[in-house]
Formats: sequence, structure tokens, C-alpha cells
Amino acid sequence: MNPVWTIAGKLEPVPALSRLDLVAEPVAKALKDLPDADRVAVAEIDPSLADTAEFCAHYGSPLGASANCVVVAGKRGGELRYAACMVLATTRADVNGVVRRRLDARKASFAPMDDAVSLTGMEYGGITPVGLPSAWPILVAPEVAEQPELVIGSGIRGSKLLIPGDVLAKLPGAEVLTDLARVLDQ
Repeated sequence: MNPVWTIAGKLEPVPALSRLDLVAEPVAKALKDLPDADRVAVAEIDPSLADTAEFCAHYGSPLGASANCVVVAGKRGGELRYAACMVLATTRADVNGVVRRRLDARKASFAPMDDAVSLTGMEYGGITPVGLPSAWPILVAPEVAEQPELVIGSGIRGSKLLIPGDVLAKLPGAEVLTDLARVLDQ
């Protein structure tokens, strides 16, 4: 049974497994192995509207139902450690506090775009936790895990995944991390 997506706005979601051509290669591989793949949909979008604010405004999907995947690099003693953070679009990840401590790093920051793209095999602006390198922890804000429906990246800028928060929280390597997200200043 395919879920009904109340957050879809003008999107036309279809079961993700039926349109693997709309996702990046590592995402397609991960979806094939995902136990809850039947609860994930994909919708084609204009790639020039992939950035969250523009996407939500154009397609009528609520900003509060969009979650962003942020790739973070932590460094300790010359060793780089990567993680992905899933936070609602209305919040920001606490990179220098919660994430840095979780990575046991002296310093943490957003990974450079070229590194994030080459290490994930995904397009910048479309990076998603589905299909990330298996060694990376996926840090999920509780607010994300609790959402019945979310819009996230698909690995490319030309589509979005629609997924329940509990499916994200059960991805391999996922950890729901209290205080990961901070509300954006208005």
C-alpha cells in the first residue's frame, strides 16, 4: 500500500523503487536493500528549485516538513571523521557542540562541497542520508525522527524523496541525537 503524502503540494510522488532513475546511484542501491522502501516515494522536480526555500515556495510543500542533510567533518590528530546530520529546514545542526562531541573531534565544520560530493557520490544540494558511506554515523534530530512525513534530498537536484521520519531513524548507522538541532534565529 502506497502512503498518501499530505505534504506533497504540487509534487507527483511515485513509489521510489519504481523510479530509481530519479535518484543517485548510491541511493538506488540503498533503497533496494531498505526494509521500508515501500514507504518511500520520489518526485521529479526542476533542478534549479532544489534549494529548500525555493523548492517549498514553488511546490507548496511546507518548510517544516523539509529536512536537510548536512555533511560534517570532524578532525582530531590529523584524522578526519565524517557524519551526516538530519535536521528540519527550520533549524540548524549544532556542529561545534553536539556533533563535534559525538565525533570526538577537536574541531568540526561543514565538509567542503567537493569532499561531500566525491565521498557520497551525490550532487551538492541533493545529498541525502539514504545511501551514504556505511562508516558514517547519521545523526538524526528527534524532531526529524518524529515527523510522519518529510521531504529530503534524493542524491540529485532533479528530485526529492518523501519519507517518514521513523524510516530515517532506522537507517543503518542512524542515531537519534538529543539537542542536535537549534532553532534558526528569526
